Amino acid sequence: MGIWSRWVDFMKTFSSQSFSGKSAGVFILLGVLAGITIDNGFGVLATSPTQSLTVCVDKKTNVLRLAKNGACTSKTDMKLELNQTGPAGAPGAPGAPGAPGAPGAPGAPGAPGTPGAPGADGGGSDGAPGAPGAGIAISQLSVCDGSDANTVADELCKVGMTGPGGGLVFFVDYYDEYETYNYLEVAPTDAVFASSSATGLWSTTTPKCGALQDSSCQRYSIYTETGTALGTIKTAHNGLFGGKAATALIVARHNAGSVAKDLYAAGVADDYSINGKSDWWLPSIRELKKLYENLSVGKGVYFPSTSNYWSSSECANGSYVRPPTYYSRACLMDFYYGNTNSQDKSNTTNKWYVRPVRGF
Repeated sequence: MGIWSRWVDFMKTFSSQSFSGKSAGVFILLGVLAGITIDNGFGVLATSPTQSLTVCVDKKTNVLRLAKNGACTSKTDMKLELNQTGPAGAPGAPGAPGAPGAPGAPGAPGAPGTPGAPGADGGGSDGAPGAPGAGIAISQLSVCDGSDANTVADELCKVGMTGPGGGLVFFVDYYDEYETYNYLEVAPTDAVFASSSATGLWSTTTPKCGALQDSSCQRYSIYTETGTALGTIKTAHNGLFGGKAATALIVARHNAGSVAKDLYAAGVADDYSINGKSDWWLPSIRELKKLYENLSVGKGVYFPSTSNYWSSSECANGSYVRPPTYYSRACLMDFYYGNTNSQDKSNTTNKWYVRPVRGF
């Protein structure tokens, strides 16, 4: 039998009995011990959540009896209702903080950001020339004169040494990257134009240039090729050891017009002869740049006024849209600043120098 049933039976059995104040206190205490809580002396909470009980307590006699129909009729009765909920208690003190939770899983990678704008040009100078490629080493020639006491040309040729033509070696193809020669030598002096002039024109107006070889060589190209063929031949002629073929072509155009060689740059270079060597040519723009890089004025090669020198290379016409054979400018090398320039071949006011080169 449950506590609630025993309590009901107990109240029914002893409801008519009279108890002293002390006995009533013991009775109520027993009720509390049986699971009943008295709230502020006016209400009793029972442990059963499904039944309720109303008790009448006579305040004068301390007699307890069951209420009939849930009502106490005597004015001296105090009504007690069991199984009621009292007012909510005050909130308890906050509990201590819980331990930190475990770290969460890493988030997914974010989307790539928008690329930044290109940085400004740092303005640095060109890097030093790279080391030679790994090719088959050439058989070096002992036909140059260096800084030893004698003047016999019996030393291995190196940049800066005196070559067979009396000029200075300014390039050595140690790994046989070029088919024609292994050395480039610059003439010891400038070539001279007609009337012993130190400067002259790149070409004349002889009408043997252009696609049909019937136009002025000052206005049209010395080449008849177009498209890819033109690009291929110009690349070869503008490179190292390429000036020889370019010079031969310029001379051929002027020879076709019966023009004296001392009237144009390639002619005076082709006609140059010194120290028993007559195989000189007007250097390409790449050969002039290499000459400036490896020797320049400070290494003993004399360039009058460190001024512009003609190359055998034609230049395009800037922003002008012309047919492929319409090359009206020639490339120059400025030996003062080390820059490459260009000038109209028809410009008869600005005349420039020629320093021939040769290969061996």
